[in-house]
Order: sequence, then C-alpha cells, then structure tokens
Amino acid sequence: MALNIVLIEPEIPNNTGNIGRLALASGSNLHLVKPFGFQIDDTRLKRAGLDYWQHLKVHYYENIDEFFQINKNANMVFLSSHGTKTHWDISFEDNMFLVFGKESVGLPKSILENNLEKLFKIPLYSEHVRSLNLANAVGIVTYEGLKAIQK
Repeated sequence: MALNIVLIEPEIPNNTGNIGRLALASGSNLHLVKPFGFQIDDTRLKRAGLDYWQHLKVHYYENIDEFFQINKNANMVFLSSHGTKTHWDISFEDNMFLVFGKESVGLPKSILENNLEKLFKIPLYSEHVRSLNLANAVGIVTYEGLKAIQK
C-alpha cells in the first residue's frame, strides 16, 4: 500500500523537507518536478527533513513534460483551490499519484484545463483564507487517502 506525492516546481525548501518526512512516515513515494525554488542540498530542506531524507523514496524529474512522459499510465488526481469537487470525493487507490502545484501559484493552467474531471480541492470554511500551506494540504490528502485504501 503506497501513494505517490508529486510536487510540481516546489519553491519553499521547508515545505519540501516536511513533505519528504510525511512521505516517509506514510509509506509514500515523493516525486519532485524541477525547476525548484531552492537547491536540493539547501540546509532548510535538510533541517525540515531531518535525518530522514536518505531513507525516502524520491524521484526527480527535469520538467513537467518528463514527469508526464514517464508516468503517462499512472492514475493521477490533481489538488488545487480551483477544484469543484472536494478531496473527500477522490476514489483513492493504491499507487495513486496526488499532484500538487507550487506554493505561489499552484498548478499550471494547462494542467488544470486538461484534468478538470480529476481536479479536487480541500474545502475552506473562511473567506479570509485563499489556500492552505502546501505541507498541510499534502498531509490532509495523503492521510485521507491512506484511510480510504486501508478499508
């Protein structure tokens, strides 16, 4: 039982480090799509990931095209504040790819437009919040997925 956490062009090393730790704790694989907003050996990434990073199953991609080419047959869902369905509507499956965009702007418009039927959001109950922190969003969806596929 495993999920795949995908970060498209992550910008904040602390978020990526925390998500790496979460991936390891949840038995998930981490997929990182370049370009990054930091160097992969950034001390903030390592501090957030602590000494777990060497145990993590992490896959690196040079760009979005390479990621989609290599994983073209994968079962993917896309998380965005632009989704119309909530993450509770996802039919989670083992080995599913959970795709998240970068912190500043989310997923590229082309990905959103080409995957409307697989686009989900985490509901927000305050008009004063635009979105959740990326690491928090990944944690919410990942553990919801684990709960669903363990049943």
